[in-house]
Amino acid sequence: MKRQVFYSFHYENDVMRVQQIRNIGSLEGNTPVSANDWETLKRSGDIAIKNWIDNQFKYKNCLIVLIGSDTANRKWVKYEIERAWQLGKAVLGIYIHNIKCPRSGTSVRGNNPFSEFTINGNNFSNYVDCYDPNPSDAYNDIRLNIESWIERAIQRRKTA
Repeated sequence: MKRQVFYSFHYENDVMRVQQIRNIGSLEGNTPVSANDWETLKRSGDIAIKNWIDNQFKYKNCLIVLIGSDTANRKWVKYEIERAWQLGKAVLGIYIHNIKCPRSGTSVRGNNPFSEFTINGNNFSNYVDCYDPNPSDAYNDIRLNIESWIERAIQRRKTA
């Protein structure tokens, strides 16, 4: 069964890596936002961005945070993580620094964006799996495992 997912990532640094993951085809992800559309949305203000994100979560099973070098520091990624959890969505992270970008090659591994949050006094990273694909073939590791990672996240969320 194809799951509906929302991808959270740092657009400027990682859009080319994310496009490769979107093209895997085993998932139905949120429609990509063009750079122009994102800039227009940002000019509309924080409330408009929050409303857009909240709208994107409708009918989604899971939030997948695609973790690049600077993802953990992004304001809207943090909001998406918090909001997804509030809405009862499954959440998981996948490090994408070893996916080759046609412009810049591979990147450095970013920080775990979940380690900044707590739930019931526990670190949020205790509730969320982060996968670090095989550096020699990160794309195929993700392609072969992403569906099972999502199913695991959905099961974990049911018990959290």
